[in-house]
Amino acid sequence: MRIRFSILLVALLLAGTGCEDKKSKAKDVQVQSTEKKVDSTEAQKTKAQNEKLKTKAGSIIESQAELIPFLTEYGKKNQETRVRILTEYGDIEIELFKDTPLHRANFILLVKQNYFEKTMIHRNSPNFVVQGGNSDGYETPKKRQHIGNYLIPNESSANHPHVRGAFSAAKYLEQNISDASSPFEWFIVQPERGAHHLDGEHTVYGRVTKGMNVVDEINKVAVDDNEWPIKNIYINVELMN
Repeated sequence: MRIRFSILLVALLLAGTGCEDKKSKAKDVQVQSTEKKVDSTEAQKTKAQNEKLKTKAGSIIESQAELIPFLTEYGKKNQETRVRILTEYGDIEIELFKDTPLHRANFILLVKQNYFEKTMIHRNSPNFVVQGGNSDGYETPKKRQHIGNYLIPNESSANHPHVRGAFSAAKYLEQNISDASSPFEWFIVQPERGAHHLDGEHTVYGRVTKGMNVVDEINKVAVDDNEWPIKNIYINVELMN
């Protein structure tokens, strides 16, 4: 009788342990499910924010004073680092650097606001750079007005020199002693020797990871006296992740 009672007690204990495991597993699944919902909610909030910015009355960035806090916060919510430049010659894939946070956040903002749609490679300097982000159409100035009138503080670093394939920010030359960047225009360094005389003066905030052959082909296109391609080379930019 004692033996049967002992066996029954052990069986009950084992059965109890099994139930606890199932509850624990169920709890883990519930936690994971909740975490996914949180992630999904954050993504939805970020998407909603970007959609709201598209229809915002006035400029998205209303003054130079609010630029850094705005881009800092925007960069936290929009952490993409890979983009693709679409051209008729092929695609150019770019990795944006995380240690140039203001430039990265600004570029992602422009992509999500569809700024680059119908812009062009508006400067082509043979054996030097291919430059984009402008156009001769009336839509581009309207888009710039909606996004804002500001300059991005220089974030140049010795870690990111102007080697071949460097993705760097253009700048306005007049009254720009701080070497601040244009928020809208960028260029890609084409020659093997690089363009190291630009180091420190311009902010390299990304690099070409695929498509330098496309850059080389574009760099062969004939230009006028202002280095504007005689043939219009339209572009767009999309996110890769």
